[in-house]
Amino acid sequence: MKAFFQFLILSFTMAGTVYADKLEIVATFDESLPPGNLAIAPSGRMFMSVHEFYGQELRLVEILKDGTTKAYPTEEWARATKKNGVGLKGVFGIRADRQGILWILDGQDNEHSGRVIGWDTNTESLHKVFYLSTPVTRETSFLNDLAVDHSNGAIYITDTGNGENSALIVVDMKTGLSRRVLEGSRFTVPEDIDMVIDNRVVELGGQPARIGVNPITIDPTNTWLYFAPMSGKSMYRIKTQYLLNAQLTDSELEAKVERYGDKPISDGSTIDAQGNVYVTGITDNAIGVIRPNGEYDVLYQSKTTLPWPDGFSIGVDGYIYATVNELFRSPVLNSGKNETKGEFKIVRFKSESTLINGR
Repeated sequence: MKAFFQFLILSFTMAGTVYADKLEIVATFDESLPPGNLAIAPSGRMFMSVHEFYGQELRLVEILKDGTTKAYPTEEWARATKKNGVGLKGVFGIRADRQGILWILDGQDNEHSGRVIGWDTNTESLHKVFYLSTPVTRETSFLNDLAVDHSNGAIYITDTGNGENSALIVVDMKTGLSRRVLEGSRFTVPEDIDMVIDNRVVELGGQPARIGVNPITIDPTNTWLYFAPMSGKSMYRIKTQYLLNAQLTDSELEAKVERYGDKPISDGSTIDAQGNVYVTGITDNAIGVIRPNGEYDVLYQSKTTLPWPDGFSIGVDGYIYATVNELFRSPVLNSGKNETKGEFKIVRFKSESTLINGR
């Protein structure tokens, strides 16, 4: 009987769109707290970066169980960088690992190199800092998101760059040594496709937005790394063993990359135990999934509930959590005008593997 019900659930989820009213809204925010990315620690604590495209001074918060927020890790660390190095320049990607370390990807500017900051959420203390500077980064680097691989002691970072030099960065967590790989490859640079939302071509810097590698996720066994250009219709993957092999030439490494499946223009991604890769479809106000057969299906879709879904995090409760932040209405992507409607939120839904396994 259990197998029968599992079949029914699988048949339903494979059938097509599940409407957005099935999504659960777990938190909402006003204009002072536009969400960026999420990280959920093994303890269940939830952390959120504050998206810098809206010009807020706060960089990072913890979302408490009652839905309120507090600056995190401390008031001093959660705000602009001080002369002593304490503080954050600008945060996009955050990830919490199985040991409860919150890894924070802090961007670069003319005065600060990029960093990956590890904060121990158990002891509430600084764990480690990895610095990212030339020649691993470029003057036009845009450090976007990251995936943590504790099996092999590595962190993988998407550097969106200027579109021509988009690349991955591999950080050795034991030595701090970092390498820039797949720079300018067809797997990391944007495709020549317009980002159209609400019948408007989204622009960046006065030109139609063409955004390179951004979404990135790693499977639960740390065997495969999945990544893609935001402006692209393909999700790619590569075995971590190849990324970690510094002896491979650029062409040899590119030959190891596989196309995993179709996707829309997308921002964030995550993966479940069955190899379902979830992506946020930003031009169609949707959350979808790339199944192991390479096919993409929309799971949830709504112009009002999901205006630019951004980042994911999988919780210990079996739910997948996602941020929504209207980013196409932000000044950076809207000719300097902030036209947000205040539709900032976190939503959640059950992963397909959780449904199939009956949990």
